[in-house]
Amino acid sequence: MLREPSLLDPDIRDYLEAENRYAEALLAPTQALQKTLVAEMRGRIKEDDSGVPMPDGPFAYLWRFREGGQHQQIGRSPRAGGDVQVILDGDALAKTSGYFKFGGTRHSPDHRLETWSADLRGSEFFTLRVRRWDDGRDLPDMLTQTGGSVVWGLDSTFFFYVQVDDNHRPLKVYRHSLGTPQSEDVLVYEEKDIGWFTRIERSASGRFCIIAGGDHDTSEQSLIDLSDRDATPRLVAPRQTGLRYEVADRGDELFILTNDGGAIDFRIVTAPLAAPGRANWRELVPHRPGTYILGMELFAGHLVRLERANALPSIVIRDLGNGSEHFIAFDEAAYSLDIVGGYEFDTTNLRFAYSSMTTPAEVYDYDMVSRARTLRKRQEIPSGHDPAAYVTTRIMAVSHDGAEVPVSILYRRGLALDGSAPLLLYGYGSYGMAMPASFSANRLSLVDRGFVYAIAHIRGGSDKGWSWYLDGKLDKKTNTFDDFAAAGRALIAAKFTSAKRIVGHGGSAGGMLMGAVANRAGELFAGIVAEVPFVDVLNTMLDDKLPLTPPEWPEWGNPITDGAAFRHILSYSPYDNVASRDYPAILAMAGLTDPRVTYWEPAKWVARLRATMTSGGPVVLRTNMGAGHGGSSGRFDRLDEVAIAYAFALMTVGLAVARPLTPAAAPSSP
Repeated sequence: MLREPSLLDPDIRDYLEAENRYAEALLAPTQALQKTLVAEMRGRIKEDDSGVPMPDGPFAYLWRFREGGQHQQIGRSPRAGGDVQVILDGDALAKTSGYFKFGGTRHSPDHRLETWSADLRGSEFFTLRVRRWDDGRDLPDMLTQTGGSVVWGLDSTFFFYVQVDDNHRPLKVYRHSLGTPQSEDVLVYEEKDIGWFTRIERSASGRFCIIAGGDHDTSEQSLIDLSDRDATPRLVAPRQTGLRYEVADRGDELFILTNDGGAIDFRIVTAPLAAPGRANWRELVPHRPGTYILGMELFAGHLVRLERANALPSIVIRDLGNGSEHFIAFDEAAYSLDIVGGYEFDTTNLRFAYSSMTTPAEVYDYDMVSRARTLRKRQEIPSGHDPAAYVTTRIMAVSHDGAEVPVSILYRRGLALDGSAPLLLYGYGSYGMAMPASFSANRLSLVDRGFVYAIAHIRGGSDKGWSWYLDGKLDKKTNTFDDFAAAGRALIAAKFTSAKRIVGHGGSAGGMLMGAVANRAGELFAGIVAEVPFVDVLNTMLDDKLPLTPPEWPEWGNPITDGAAFRHILSYSPYDNVASRDYPAILAMAGLTDPRVTYWEPAKWVARLRATMTSGGPVVLRTNMGAGHGGSSGRFDRLDEVAIAYAFALMTVGLAVARPLTPAAAPSSP
C-alpha cells in the first residue's frame, strides 16, 4: 500500500474517509478562521524566496521558489555572478503526481550532470534520475527504491547510492555506472543487522565516500576511495555496542567525533588514515561533561564544532595551524544556531544560520581568519514583523526527581501574565533530538491572538547533553512524560497560563508524548494536537516485520525477548493505557502512506479513546489520504494542515468559536 495506495482495503478506506467527514463537520464552525489563518501564514512567506548561493568551483548552486510556486527550483549561476540556470523545476515535475517531494540533488564533480530524486507517494521510496546541465534532459538511467542521495566518483562516471529493501530498510550500498541498467549495479556494502540504518555521505575533503551505519546506541563507518572505481570499503573502527563515532578527513589524518572512553557528551580525537583503529586515537578536544558536541565541520585549515550547554548553542573555531580557538555566540535568552555545510574544503569561509523565537532566520558568512561576519540573508516577512513586539524568555521547570527542565517561551509584549492566557506547549523528547528555540512565522498566528508559545526541552532529547537523552530512553522513558507535565505546572505557577488553558502539541514520537500525557496528566490540558502520533508502542515493537521495528529496539527496548522491556512499555504505551476518565479535546492527524507511523496507530487510538473515556473530548481523527509522515508536500498546501491544528487549539480554549455540538455519532471502527 505504501507503493500503491489504491490497494488499501475498501472497508478501511471507507472508515478513514468517514472519520475525515466527522472531523470536517466538527471543525466546520472554524472554516472561516482556518482561511484567515492560511492567509496570515502565507502572507509571512516570501513567495519568490531563494537560498544563498553555495559556491563550488566555477559555479554557485542555489534553490529558489517562483511567485505562487509550491516546490523548489534547483539551479546555478556563474560564481562571479550572472543569470541563474534552472535545471530542476519542482512545480513542473509535480504536475504529473498528486504528491511530490524532492529527495537529494547533487551535481557531478565535472559540473556536467545533476542527480535528483523524488518521492511520488509520501512513502519515502525515492526514484533517482540523472540530468544533463547542457540541455536539461534526463539520461536513461533510472534507479528505483533508493534512499534518495548519492556520492559521486571523482571522474563523474559513477556514483554510490543506498537501496531500500521491501521492508523499507536501508541496508545495501550500490555503485552505479552511468549508462548501465540498475540490474548491473555493483553491491559494495551490505548491512546484515536489520536493526541498523545505512547512509552515505561525501567526506570533508571530498576524497572518500563515507558509509555510515548504526542504530540509536552504536555506529560504524567505512571509507571508499572515490578516485578508484573498484575500491572496496575500508573500516575505520569495528562496531562495539555503545560506541558512537563519526569521521572527517584531512590529508593523511582523520578527525573523529566520539563518545569513546566514557565521553558521554563526546570528544574529538585524531588518527592516522593508514591505521585508523581505536588504538591509534589521540585526543584533540577533551570531553567536558555538560557541554555536548553536536557536530563538527572540517576545513583545510580549521576545525569547527557546534556545541550546546544548558540548551544554548555556540560555535567554536579551532585554527589547526596553531591550535588557538575562538567562539561565536549570541546574547538572547533562547536561540538557535546551526552550521551550514558547503561544497568547498580549502576555504576560510564558514556559513552559519541564527534565529530566535523573536528573530527571523539570518544566514552569515564568517571569515575564520579575519573574524569578519557578513550577513548574506535575513528571512523576510512580507506582511511585516517587529521583533520588539514580542518577548522571548526561559524558565526552568523542576521535574519529579529534581531535574531542571528548560522551557523556552514566546509571547506578545504587553500580554497580562496573570494566568489567564492560553498556552501552546510543544515537546518531542526522543532519539536525542533537541528542540531549538528557533523562529517560526506560523506560530505568530497563535501568539498574536493572545497565546503564549512554549517549548519544553525535556529528557529524551539532547538539549542539555547526551546524558539528557540517556535519561529519557528505555527504562527511563517516563522521565520524558513527567518532564513535560512538570513544564506545564511550572508555566502555571509562573502565571503564564492556568490549568485547562494549555494545548499540548507534538508529532511522531512527540505524538506518543501527547498520548502519554493525556493519560497521565490530562487535567492540565484543554486540548491535545497529536500529529502522526506513535501511540501503539507495544504492538509495534512486538511486530518485527514492520519497517522500523528492529531499529527502534535500542530506543524503547525489545519486548519480544525482554520481559522487563515488555512490562515497562506496557506501563506507558498510550494505546494500552487509555482509561475510564475525563480526557481533553484531542485531534489526531495521520498520513495514509506513512512508513514511520502507520496510519492504523492513530486510528486505533482514537477508537479506543471514544470507547473508554467517561467524559471530555471531542476526539477527532484526520487522515491525509494522499501523503505520509510529513503531511502535504507543497509549501502552501501544508499551511492548510497547520491551520486545522491551530484552529483546533483556538477552539479548545474558546478563542475561535464556542465549541460546536458533536455530530450525531462518530464513525464506528471496523
